[in-house]
Amino acid sequence: MFEATAELKIREGELEGFKQQAAEMMRQMQEQDERPLRYDWFLSDDGTECEVREAYDSADALLDHQRPIAEAKMKLFREFVETHTMAFYDEPSTALAHALEAMGTTYRRFSFQGLEADSKVRDEVPA
Repeated sequence: MFEATAELKIREGELEGFKQQAAEMMRQMQEQDERPLRYDWFLSDDGTECEVREAYDSADALLDHQRPIAEAKMKLFREFVETHTMAFYDEPSTALAHALEAMGTTYRRFSFQGLEADSKVRDEVPA
């Protein structure tokens, strides 16, 4: 599974337009034959930021799911978003990295450090 988080700073005075355009993007995503594993939008209490959490089968699947909504997404960014950064929880594909560079989107990559099923939890943690 390929997971991503997008952090969006909403332009001042554009919250209602942002919410309408985000709803349109979600509607278009819902109409796809194959949906993402996760596509959840979270708005900050003060309405100035939005965090989008996404999960796909692979980094290339992220691109495949984004193509049909590209026009709606570009409208969101042009009209309602001040800044946009991404975080990936696996290695982005070359195609995804190139697409982000073309958009001028910065991103960070995090390595996976999970618990294995047979791992034992230590009684004491060294200081």
